[in-house]
Amino acid sequence: MAKKKNSISEQSLKIGSPEIGMLGKNDFSEDELEAYLNQGEIKASDKPQVPPQILWVGDCTIATFGNFSASTGKAKSKKTFNISAMVAAAITNSTILNYRASLPEGKRKILYFDTEQSRYHCHNVVTRIYRLANLSMKREDKRIKFFGLREFTPTLRIALIDYALRTIDGVGLVIIDGLRDLMYDINNAKESTDVMTMLMAWTSKYDLHIHCVLHLNKNDNNTRGHIGTELENKAETVLVISKNKQDANISEVRPMHMRDKEFSSFAFHIDSNSLPVLDPGYHVTVVKPKDKPLTSLTNDIHLMVLKQLFDGTKESLLNKSHKPLSKHPNAHTDEELKWIKDYMRRNPNITLPELYGKLRTDKGYSPNVRRR
Repeated sequence: MAKKKNSISEQSLKIGSPEIGMLGKNDFSEDELEAYLNQGEIKASDKPQVPPQILWVGDCTIATFGNFSASTGKAKSKKTFNISAMVAAAITNSTILNYRASLPEGKRKILYFDTEQSRYHCHNVVTRIYRLANLSMKREDKRIKFFGLREFTPTLRIALIDYALRTIDGVGLVIIDGLRDLMYDINNAKESTDVMTMLMAWTSKYDLHIHCVLHLNKNDNNTRGHIGTELENKAETVLVISKNKQDANISEVRPMHMRDKEFSSFAFHIDSNSLPVLDPGYHVTVVKPKDKPLTSLTNDIHLMVLKQLFDGTKESLLNKSHKPLSKHPNAHTDEELKWIKDYMRRNPNITLPELYGKLRTDKGYSPNVRRR
């Protein structure tokens, strides 16, 4: 019986980058360990460059080079529409929907990998991006390459993404629409760690940003599987796209986790041209929970409290306030309070330093001595 494949195969590890190769190894030579250790050493004399910021919502940074981020949401929440606007903004270095992008020269290319949709629906995404970016449909724009990886295995998908990053120069942004499809088991801890390791290795080695898509669980608002937990812990930004509870035609975008300051939620709907547009009537409503009045408690709860308090005597029902019966040992004495009031009455404009100086000179006032 053939052994089930549940991780990156040894054969695939023999080809491709060292980053893929290290995932399938358990033994390393002395030379390899020395090379990896030197690669990871950080010296005080180093002068690393500040990673370029490439994507914002308002003045809030959501993407920088050397990091990865994610969009999450339930099925059919319009996650891909939202990412289409993000990519269109990155192609043109402009603002589309609420995303403002600025990819530096030499890093203007975008790679989009879709692991879920058919070629027909992938083409719909491509044309949507072109229309949002106001690009001509008559010729291919060299700033973006779109790949559909639906029919391939998770192992081959990882190898293909790795190959594209090794062979295509000038890439600044990578979209992986379907992170879950880079694994066989989303709850497998090793596979999850391997995928996170690849994302961190790719973003670091090629100095770019990767934005991933991962679904939320159907029954709650948690990202799916062990891979979701790892993603939340390590991603620079995690966005949540959800349908508006009052109007299912409106999708809301809000931050789940951000290293930078969080932006205000915004919303969009799909117009008659099948393009996402901002919803001008959307506003964030914050509902503060109200304390329940005691009268709303059930009779059983009232009776339980009374039984705990009442021991058959009237004294047990007295108000047992925790307010101290005596002054704090560091509190001003009555005499000191009289001094202060007298000085302030005679000179209403006296400043605090002046008051303290007079008390110290005339009265020998020294609170630090008493309050040690």
